[in-house]
Amino acid sequence: MSSTVLLQPQRTYRAALCMELTKPLVVQDVPSTSLQPHQVRIRVRCCGVNFADILACQGLYQDKPSLPFTPGMEFAGDVMETGMGVTNVKEGDRVIGVTSTNALAEEYVADSKLLWAIPQKIPYEDAAALPVSYGTAILALEHRAQTQPGETVLVTAAAGATGLAVVDVATHVLKAKVIAAAGSDKKCHLALQKGAFQSVNYSETSLREEVKKLTANKGVDVVIDTIGGDIFKEALHSLAWEGRIVVVGFAGGTIPSIPANLLLLKNISALGVYWGRYRDEDFSVFSSTLSSAVLHCQEGRIKPHVGAVFKLEEVNEAFAHVTQRKSTGKVVISIT
Repeated sequence: MSSTVLLQPQRTYRAALCMELTKPLVVQDVPSTSLQPHQVRIRVRCCGVNFADILACQGLYQDKPSLPFTPGMEFAGDVMETGMGVTNVKEGDRVIGVTSTNALAEEYVADSKLLWAIPQKIPYEDAAALPVSYGTAILALEHRAQTQPGETVLVTAAAGATGLAVVDVATHVLKAKVIAAAGSDKKCHLALQKGAFQSVNYSETSLREEVKKLTANKGVDVVIDTIGGDIFKEALHSLAWEGRIVVVGFAGGTIPSIPANLLLLKNISALGVYWGRYRDEDFSVFSSTLSSAVLHCQEGRIKPHVGAVFKLEEVNEAFAHVTQRKSTGKVVISIT
């Protein structure tokens, strides 16, 4: 007499999948995977949307995952299950995490060392907005530019996720003076509300000339630029003696060249920030930026600006909201 073995159906969860580059994402069920000893299964509650996610789905990001893949670089959620070797978190803990892909889903399997506890007082939406934008802002301002209290910081795309994070950290943590540069009066006003003391609408006036006026021809000590192109060049010319310009990205689409004679004449420095690379090259620095962001948020010194919240099924609308430049601050996907 033979016995019958009843196989348990494999558990699945919903995820946003990039099936083909430049095409809309598809939300569908995917199978859960087993945990390795160092891994943690997260029930994702919110996922931040980054321009890098969109570039990856267009095949334009420096990291090119194999198709099909799930985008998503930062998330907030709850620990569902831990591997046998995990000691830093336990089931039920609220955590934020960072990855290169796979976070835009109901469930994510994380390396335990890439998780940080979030206090109960920080909502999931705010927590999901912290890692990339505030990690980048803290790294750019503190570690790379060595920004000092009282210095003047010029921020381009100041109403974007990283821009507002820079305004927030520079003003409320480092006690610097921020000039916010953005492409509309509405965006400039938002940056002023966040703590900037002056603003420039560079769609209507020359950034270089306005900075001259605002600084009595002295220039700024630090520039944090995410745009590139002509705006970068104007910002570079706006630096004071021994100023520092930090290249964060090229949202404008054009990668500029740097005239070396400018570096020489004013003794200025041009620096780069690729925050995610620190995860592999200098993890202590990478980790400290996230720990600092959580601590500053917990203590009320910073407050992420979540400009829009979409459901997982609305992921394509969320991406369009960013690419059409309708967004301010961080766009978040809520996964219920």
